[in-house]
Amino acid sequence: MTKFLPASLAIAAVFAASSAQAQEVVRLGNLKFAHYGAVSYIKEIAPKCGIKVEEHVFAKGPDVMQAILAGELDVGATASEAAIQGRANGAPIYVVAGFAKGGARLVARPDAGIKSIKDLKGKKVGVTRGGIHEVLLAAELSQAGLTWSEQPGKDVQLVLLAFADLNQALLGKNLDAIMQSEPQSSQAINKGFGVEVMKPYDTPIGAPVRTMVMSEKFYKERRATAAKFMQCFVTATKTFIDNKSVAEKYVRETIFKNQITADDFNDAIENSPYTYDITAQHIQVTTDVMNKTGVGKMRKPPVAAEWVKTDLLDEAKKNLGIK
Repeated sequence: MTKFLPASLAIAAVFAASSAQAQEVVRLGNLKFAHYGAVSYIKEIAPKCGIKVEEHVFAKGPDVMQAILAGELDVGATASEAAIQGRANGAPIYVVAGFAKGGARLVARPDAGIKSIKDLKGKKVGVTRGGIHEVLLAAELSQAGLTWSEQPGKDVQLVLLAFADLNQALLGKNLDAIMQSEPQSSQAINKGFGVEVMKPYDTPIGAPVRTMVMSEKFYKERRATAAKFMQCFVTATKTFIDNKSVAEKYVRETIFKNQITADDFNDAIENSPYTYDITAQHIQVTTDVMNKTGVGKMRKPPVAAEWVKTDLLDEAKKNLGIK
């Protein structure tokens, strides 16, 4: 029997290696929004993809960028504004996919008399610093010929608050309107303390696409693991697109602990559908609008074609038969 020992040891070594490889950890940064749900779901199915995903939830996109810069994350989900600003200021990242479209709404107090962007003149508007919502608000105000500042004296006074605090400020009548994310904007409308003014998708940006970013180090040096992660992302997203009941149950019960209703979820996803795709052109247009409006301090606006890399996404979609 001893003559078979080396072979059995070799087989054991192969299994040990494959097991270790199967448990390779991917550190994922994410945000707590309805349209980030499929990204969160990746960790649930990761073992089937041969990886382990550790999710870290942040308050806003720039925090995800800081964690990537610090070497604490391999992959991050964020709005394009944070990714663009991060890349402009030296973050070694690539945009590798999109995961949701839209996800923004201008909501006003029912008694504020605001029916359009132009009605914001003389009003206080809440928005979160460092999110695509700030870019969209600036683009809309600029398009309407209105000026804005955090200080009084301009057409519109901005009040900078965290996403979680915007609804409360609108409910307390401390603000006239808010540029809010999902599902919070749907909640404000469904609970009756907010009315929709508009979905801010009529600027050159169109409906903003949320970005999946990878550190250059992860993309280049752990290529096989990066490919597995992307396969897992596409599978999770396809599950949420094809099976709405799975998506709703996971987002409402697991992410929001039943703090949002079925109506809140459905309205939110109607305004922020899941997707896989992103283009360099979309990122370039968003960069140009940011540069023009002065939102996001950029040392040098990055050229999208140099850092939008969708080859892993294209390969994963092809493997799963997705056009």
